[in-house]
Amino acid sequence: MTFIYPRESLSVYPKHLSPEYKSTVKRSPSKPLIIMPHTLSELTGPAFGHDAVQEGDNDLTKQHKGEPLGERIIVHGHVYDEDKRPVADTLVEIWQANACGRYVHNVDQHPAPLDPNFTGAGRTVTDKNGHYKFITVKPGAYPWGNHPNAWRPNHIHFSVFGQSFVSRLVTQMYFPGDPLFPFDPIFNSVTDEKARLRMVSSFDLENTIPDWALCFRFDIVLRGREQTPTHTEKH
Repeated sequence: MTFIYPRESLSVYPKHLSPEYKSTVKRSPSKPLIIMPHTLSELTGPAFGHDAVQEGDNDLTKQHKGEPLGERIIVHGHVYDEDKRPVADTLVEIWQANACGRYVHNVDQHPAPLDPNFTGAGRTVTDKNGHYKFITVKPGAYPWGNHPNAWRPNHIHFSVFGQSFVSRLVTQMYFPGDPLFPFDPIFNSVTDEKARLRMVSSFDLENTIPDWALCFRFDIVLRGREQTPTHTEKH
């Protein structure tokens, strides 16, 4: 891992103040940020791995007695560091809405049904080549009240810990061709177009399983010029 703070990666972060994304008006910093040098402990740990994952945690369709409703999909990809080297044995976690666009938590008041066979959370550890894989259902779009007729595009939240504290990344994976992209201020808070596209998965016909599930590929770069943009919001 490079022990230099990747200043180039700052350009892929969402703006702290995006007026169209209303909650940023109150919570954005009012003064310039101060970039602090990283300590040795931040650059070397902590790391999370196999002890945090149980067998089957990466299959969100098998966590209950029955199968969830919705379109079954495979989501896979690789995790890379800033030098585009695969990151092995790193914890990858996802959470998402169900096929109707409803999360399993009390704050979500979207009038859509909960699925008793879908919790919407999973985890796995990358293999020696930095590869990960999940089986889940495609999440639905949902209203979120930011502006009149505001809907969030279909997306899956990702958390990747990497090899140290500073390489942890929280982001959102979107699906190609979503018609809601132009209207979503969270997606568009990343102003660099190339960076935004790094949050959009690609359809993977080669790894689609016939008569069973479509597949989408989502590679994640933890730091550097090609970093996957950070999206920490729970919407």
